[in-house]
Amino acid sequence: MTALGATRGLGATSRRDRWWVAPLVVAVGLTVFGVYAIVAGAEGSHYLYTGRHGAHYLSPFYSPDLKSMFGVNPPFSFAFLVLWAPLGLRVTCYYYRKAYYRSFFLAPPACAVGGPKRRRYRGESAFPFILQNLHRYFLYLATIVLGFLAYDAGRSFFFRHADGSLHFGIGLGSLVLTANVVLLSLFTFGCNSLRHLIGGKLDCFTCSLSARTRHKLWQRVSWMNAAHMRWAWFSLVSVGLADLYIRLASLGVFHDPRLF
Repeated sequence: MTALGATRGLGATSRRDRWWVAPLVVAVGLTVFGVYAIVAGAEGSHYLYTGRHGAHYLSPFYSPDLKSMFGVNPPFSFAFLVLWAPLGLRVTCYYYRKAYYRSFFLAPPACAVGGPKRRRYRGESAFPFILQNLHRYFLYLATIVLGFLAYDAGRSFFFRHADGSLHFGIGLGSLVLTANVVLLSLFTFGCNSLRHLIGGKLDCFTCSLSARTRHKLWQRVSWMNAAHMRWAWFSLVSVGLADLYIRLASLGVFHDPRLF
């Protein structure tokens, strides 16, 4: 069926279902997030909320806050100094490859659906697609960024009083940032590369204490990996919503409610 579709040209298929819905939704979703992330990252302001209750919420697009840590003040938004790492993880992610190859490159648009005619199929063996092999290294870098996001989420539970002291509390923004870290962790630590690093090279899962420990970790990663597509989308939405929440609160559209 695939070969027949290929000979008939783009969109040729014997399928009777609405196969085009999934690639269309993916294309719209990724485009909307991409445009929002670029605009929010380029703006360089309203990324930190320090509201009336002494809250301290930092947008995930701007974490780690290099401007405060090292006094970095480039002629462009410093968000672009950190966004490339988590972006690289998503661009090279095995699920996202399938998603945007189908939605933007129509290669193929869906299973058993004809794609555009190409002179030669080279897969990911030539530039720029050969750079997909950097996925493992983006995993390392994105994990570091995730550590800063976890710190920011923990910091969001401490509110500064008028005397300068910090006190534990819970604001809605605290829960937003924490939920974002949880979803990002499920996506990041369910990565295929991490699964391979932990247990992919083992020939025996029970031959030693180290092997048994790695097997247990491999099972945990495999559980997260089984829903990798779900975590990929949930975490993408949570990152955007976390930034939007902090941005609107910083602009004074609403005040972050203090829950405790």
